[in-house]
Order: sequence, then structure tokens, then C-alpha cells
Amino acid sequence: MVNVARKRPTHRQALASCVVRTTADLTGLANSEGVEALHSARLAGIHGAKQTSNLIPLCHPISLNQVNVEVNVTAGAIEISAAVDATQRTGVEMEALTACAVAALAILNALSHVDPLAQIDGLGLDLKTGGKSGDWGRLADTTR
Repeated sequence: MVNVARKRPTHRQALASCVVRTTADLTGLANSEGVEALHSARLAGIHGAKQTSNLIPLCHPISLNQVNVEVNVTAGAIEISAAVDATQRTGVEMEALTACAVAALAILNALSHVDPLAQIDGLGLDLKTGGKSGDWGRLADTTR
């Protein structure tokens, strides 16, 4: 585990996203059962972010200021994004990624009876801000 005792707390944010791809007809998600499944996935993602240090070895347990998980249905896919905010000595990238992954797994579980081959694609960090390493990610204006 990285020693963060000498680091000072700074404001940190992370944005992550992924997509659940499916061949299932997603128009049915407009019914109450589908809306409940999407809401459950959102809550699962928030809970996942809060449990990150229990799931990932050597990940620091941290207090989060806010976790926001969005779940949007498109043609043949469900887009998931997570934004995590904290004032800590270490980043919140793993919490944002975990939120997306857990929300996506909840979606896969809900779709398993109609599309057992649904899959998670593109899980990654879109942006992180704060801390010693500065701003970076898929959406950051960098030359990486």
C-alpha cells in the first residue's frame, strides 16, 4: 500500500465510463421493470464506489464527498458514467472505475434472461483532476 501520510489532502475528481452492448430490444426498458433495473444499476454503482477499498487489494479506504452514476439507454447499448468527488490524500480513480463496473454488472444481471451474451466494453478513466500527477484521462487535453 502506498504511504500517503505525508501528502496533504486536495480536491480530487474522477470520471469513468463504459458501455454494455446487447442485442436485446431495449425499448422494453421503458416499462416499470426496466426502469427499476436501471435504477438498481445506478444504486449498485454508487454502492460499488463506496466499497472499492474492500474489493481492490491495497486500495485506500477514503471518504467520498459525492458519487454520481448515470445510466443511459441507446440503440443496442446502455451507456454508464460515474463521477466521484473527494478531498483526500489519494485519488478517486478506482472508485469511479468500480462504480461503472458494478453498475454494468448489475445491468448484465438484469439482461441475462434476454441476452446472455451481453458484454461490457470500453471501461476506462475519462478524466481525473487534482493531486500531484495533475489532470489526465481519455478526455483530458494531453498528448498521451
